[in-house]
Amino acid sequence: MLLLVPLAATALTDLMPGDPAVAILGDRARPQDIAAVNQQLGLDRPLIVRYFDWLGHALGGDLGKSIGSRVPVWQEITQRLPVTFQLAVMALVCAVVVAVPLSIYTASHPGPFDRIATGVSAGVMSVPPFVVAVVLTYFATTTGVFPPLGWVPVSQDAYENLRHAVLPALVLAVAEIPVFHRLLRADIVATLQENFILNARARGLPRWYILFRHALRPSLFSILTVAGISFGRLLGGTIIVETIFSLPGLGALAAQSIYSKDIPTIQGIVVFVALLYIVINLLVDLAFGILDPRVAAGSRA
Repeated sequence: MLLLVPLAATALTDLMPGDPAVAILGDRARPQDIAAVNQQLGLDRPLIVRYFDWLGHALGGDLGKSIGSRVPVWQEITQRLPVTFQLAVMALVCAVVVAVPLSIYTASHPGPFDRIATGVSAGVMSVPPFVVAVVLTYFATTTGVFPPLGWVPVSQDAYENLRHAVLPALVLAVAEIPVFHRLLRADIVATLQENFILNARARGLPRWYILFRHALRPSLFSILTVAGISFGRLLGGTIIVETIFSLPGLGALAAQSIYSKDIPTIQGIVVFVALLYIVINLLVDLAFGILDPRVAAGSRA
């Protein structure tokens, strides 16, 4: 994945219209100046040559320099990552806090509320994130409860940082809550039909104890997997939200790099996000053994 993803990103950027040298020099640049900049940046070489040259430097920890700012790509990523990381964590926590209790209640109380919650979840899943972002931005503008645009670093003012992060995190969470709810509800319903649940009921254990102690834990495998994938997707897919709310995060950097055909920055972001996906999936696999000791025992066998 780490080898093929940046190659695909480089190939796709070559198919984009425009020239990075023109983005640097402007539309009125002379052809000889454009050719000189392309030669200086190595963009006049074939795709495969540029890719292997980049790969050799990347294996040594050098992701190159941004074409526009001439700042090391790794520095650009580390400067922007805290914003996107905070939004992803807040969105994931919000989605889990809402989805888990809702799933437990609807799975254990079939009836009108369960059907309504399931229908609402299906409807929310079909709403594009940018629509939710526009609605929340309008709400913030009319009420003044939360600032609709901008960002304040947590090191500067923690309270203002939280106020600026609430709306973007809610936009991201709204897309995750129905997925978590529908998935976890289905798993809990299936778990409640298992023999060990019937045995616990026959022993006269309280209903809440059966739900939280016996039914919830073995039902978390699917949602844990999806949460890990969602976290990686949130880290690499916040372009729309960060653009609407004018946030200086990784998504905004990716959008700017695509617009200016900043190939080193695009490659660096793609590789970084792909590496995050690999690490997160590994952590999710390791967490399976903690949730259910039978998984660890089966792997040793």
